[in-house]
Amino acid sequence: MFELRLMAPEDRVETLSDALDALDALSVSVEDADAQTDAEQALFGEPGMPPPKEGWQRSRVIALFPDEALAKEAASVLALQDFFEGCEVLGIASVPEQDWVRLTQSQFAPVEITPEFWIVPTWHEPPAQARQVIRLDPGLAFGTGTHPTTRMCLRWIATQGVLGNQRVLDYGCGSGILAIGAAKFGATDIDAVDIDEAAVSSTVLNAEANAVQLKAGLPEAAKGEYDTVLANILATPLKVLAPLLRSHVKAGGSLVLAGILARQADELKEAYAPYAKLEVSDTEDGWILMTARC
Repeated sequence: MFELRLMAPEDRVETLSDALDALDALSVSVEDADAQTDAEQALFGEPGMPPPKEGWQRSRVIALFPDEALAKEAASVLALQDFFEGCEVLGIASVPEQDWVRLTQSQFAPVEITPEFWIVPTWHEPPAQARQVIRLDPGLAFGTGTHPTTRMCLRWIATQGVLGNQRVLDYGCGSGILAIGAAKFGATDIDAVDIDEAAVSSTVLNAEANAVQLKAGLPEAAKGEYDTVLANILATPLKVLAPLLRSHVKAGGSLVLAGILARQADELKEAYAPYAKLEVSDTEDGWILMTARC
């Protein structure tokens, strides 16, 4: 495999990517050329919605080709196009053989939720200071503890003290990490639901791996009222689900919502105003956690 690396201004990224696709690139990826510098730009978007921008002011476009000749030919063809003005060929390089399993594992180190609460992949030993651990490996379902929304939900659970005898609902459970976290902190009656059957299966397996008891199923498995309702989804479905999620929270219970960008706080407050008074309880990397006592 060979990588063709290009530099492009924001307004040429889409056209350049389409051209590389037409030139039989196996894949095309776009990175912020200023990442990890003071000039880095954070771009946040939501699945199913148009991207906020096609790229960054200075975008690094990387195309993968099966051999060097095709990569060189693509670079030559692109250089002749009018739309390539302002773009630059950074080079062509072979992609070294990798132990992809080991490389993937190296990207998932233990994740600190609090100094004493950690998410630890099975190939790592827990940190010495860990008093509470969730064992979780990356899989098909969302939720490994690396995303700010997951960390904030788990941090909220950890700071509540013991959830002894609480009935808890994890709505949109993904990997089941929030339901498992609730079990680790004492909840004894836990329902974890998701529209994705793969997520339900993943939750069951992850619960077994952590020796906790919970029930996992499709959304209709959520019945009655709960002391705590957790929903780490996205802002748009959270707004649609407002009456349903509120109906599952018992009087005096807690509603905990994540998957919300800081700029979406007012939208969520307005959507939930007829049902609960949401407040921002935590913030991290442009994401917020919103909670309400019902």
